[in-house]
Amino acid sequence: MPRARKKTNGNGVAPLQPMSKKTMKRKKPIDKSYMTTIKPLTTNQEIVFDAYKEGKNVLLHGAAGTGKTFIALYLALQEVLDESTPYDKIVIVRSLVPTREIGFLPGDHEDKSNLYQIPYQNMVKYMFKMPDDPAFEMLYDNLKAQETISFWSTSFLRGTTLDNAIVIVDECQNLNFHELDSIMTRVGNDSKIIFAGDIAQTDLVKTNEKNGILDFMKILEVMDEFANIEFDVNDIVRSGLIRNYIITKLQLGL
Repeated sequence: MPRARKKTNGNGVAPLQPMSKKTMKRKKPIDKSYMTTIKPLTTNQEIVFDAYKEGKNVLLHGAAGTGKTFIALYLALQEVLDESTPYDKIVIVRSLVPTREIGFLPGDHEDKSNLYQIPYQNMVKYMFKMPDDPAFEMLYDNLKAQETISFWSTSFLRGTTLDNAIVIVDECQNLNFHELDSIMTRVGNDSKIIFAGDIAQTDLVKTNEKNGILDFMKILEVMDEFANIEFDVNDIVRSGLIRNYIITKLQLGL
């Protein structure tokens, strides 16, 4: 997918002017008008779009390369940047490393998590029309500075209540039942939650931890508040070598 074209008008658009954190918090310079229109590419993606419009929380699981995280982030940004909705922030939650511990890495929480935010930093560049290349490069950091997006590891959620938020739990197959259960209890008023992952690609080793996501999915499947969408090889949107590799791996049962 090509990166979104720069936002222009008949007279051209001046680059965004630098703003202090206080100004960004009060008035978000990057709003919904900067977003590009993205349409579903597969039948299951269309089902996700429709379920989300109906106000459902969603569980997206299945084959890699099907755009689960991408469409989750896009749909969440559409609502958070719309002033008519109750949502004012996106909270991305994931386990940062297979051991689910980041204390051994140098730096504070932000330093430790930067590496894991690169995929989201790249994704947003395809979702916005910006006036110039520097604006594209600063896009993710600016979305964080204006408190549209925040990133949390599971280790830092305890005791937090997430109000007026859209929570995206990415790579949820790497969380055990206790962690998934804890995240659900963090969702507060005027909030919704999206789970995205592929249970076939878990980093968990212990059998009881691997089964945790399956038990958790059983609960969501019977809840009216959730839409459960499973993606398969027909939903793979990556092209060329990567697509063929994913399909071949699935066909071989690896």
